[in-house]
Formats: sequence, structure tokens, C-alpha cells
Amino acid sequence: MKILNLKEELSRTSYPGRGIIAGKSADGKYAVSAYWTMGRSAGSRNRIFVSENENGTEVIRTKAFDETLIAGDPSLIIYAAVRQFENSTIVTNGDQTDTIYEGLKNGLTFEQSLRSRKYEHDAPNFTPRISSLLTLNGSGDKATYEYALSILKSDNGNGDNTLRFTYTYDNPQNGEGHYIHTYMEDGNPLPSFEGEPVKVELKGGLNEIADEIWNSLNADNKVSLLVRFIEISTGKYEQKIFNKNM
Repeated sequence: MKILNLKEELSRTSYPGRGIIAGKSADGKYAVSAYWTMGRSAGSRNRIFVSENENGTEVIRTKAFDETLIAGDPSLIIYAAVRQFENSTIVTNGDQTDTIYEGLKNGLTFEQSLRSRKYEHDAPNFTPRISSLLTLNGSGDKATYEYALSILKSDNGNGDNTLRFTYTYDNPQNGEGHYIHTYMEDGNPLPSFEGEPVKVELKGGLNEIADEIWNSLNADNKVSLLVRFIEISTGKYEQKIFNKNM
């Protein structure tokens, strides 16, 4: 698969929807995770990312910027987007973050945990659920890193059938990541993502990649962005959050 320029790929369409990138930094020292939200309606744009402490562990949640503007089903826009379970980081575009977390706690795999879920119930779009799991194994010089991406989507708009795809990457390459998003482009209804996750080039450190993503997303439709760099040898991380509404 050809590796694509990150800026060009993100700028290709005005509305890729919510997106996830998982990969490895160019210097090989960090697991890289990115997640962003976008919106066309006032309700979808009325969101921010916030960091909360839950039992001593950081959780990144979406929250309404203006409580008076909440409309529709709040579970589709208000949820825990990032959780930590042992040596794994869970990043998703919905409340399946909690499903994966509970599944891992009970001995299920990433893929098994998601068998109980399907696409979002927002007909006629049937927005796909996209998820990622970044896992560190061992520590120090012998530490290794792997990641997986998942998409649950309708069968070309057929709400009676759920298509489930999981992609695993057990030996990530330096300076490379894989990108999956909810929609191919703007439309009505919105067309779901098609094909394998896109391979993209990851250049620079945390600030460079975070700025490149944020500046490449459509200025009108982008809402929030989180980029996290996790040191593979220690599990310690740094992150950067952008909120258009702040």
C-alpha cells in the first residue's frame, strides 16, 4: 500500500467526519494516537474534549460546550473517547470505548469486545463506529508495540446488516500510521468509509503532527482534536488537545 502525505489526505475532503490515526513516530520511540471530531449541525459542533480523573486514571471525554444546545441522542456525541486499560490505550468515536474496556477487563479480545456493538443508530447515515487499540508489551529496550483498528458499518446503507472489519499491525514501522474515518466525503446521506485504513506518513514530534492535523482539517467543520505520544519503553505519555470552541 502506498504511503500518503498526511496533510494532503486530510485536506482531500471537507467532511471526513470523525477520524482516528494510530502509528509510530519517525524516531521509533513513541506510539502515536490521534482522534478528532467534526460536525455540520449546531449540535455536532457543540462539543469539546476534556480531561478527567477517574480512579487515578486519565479519561478523555467529549462534553457539550453549551448545555442549552444539546439536541437528539446525546449518547452519540457525549462519551468517553479515550481510556487506559493496563498497557493498552483505547480510542474510539463513541461509547464503545466503555464496551472495549469492559471486554478487556473480562478477558475478551479487542475484536470480541466489539461483537456486541454495531454502527450508530442515526439513520439514514448509519455512522460507522471506528475504534483503535494501542498496546505496549514489556518495557525498556525490549519493549514492543502493536496496534489494531476496527470499523463497524452498515452494508452500503442497509441497516439490517452490520459489516465488521478489524485490522492488526504487529510490527509498526517508524514514521508510519494508519488512518480510518467515518465518511468518504460530504453528502446526504453521508457515505460510510470504504476500503482498508489509509497508510499515512508521520513526520516530526507531538507538536508538529498535532498542528499538521488540526491545520489540515476543514476550518468550518472541525471541532476537537487529541494527539497523544506514548513512550514505548516506559508507557509515559504527552498529549495535545485542540478545541475550536475554547
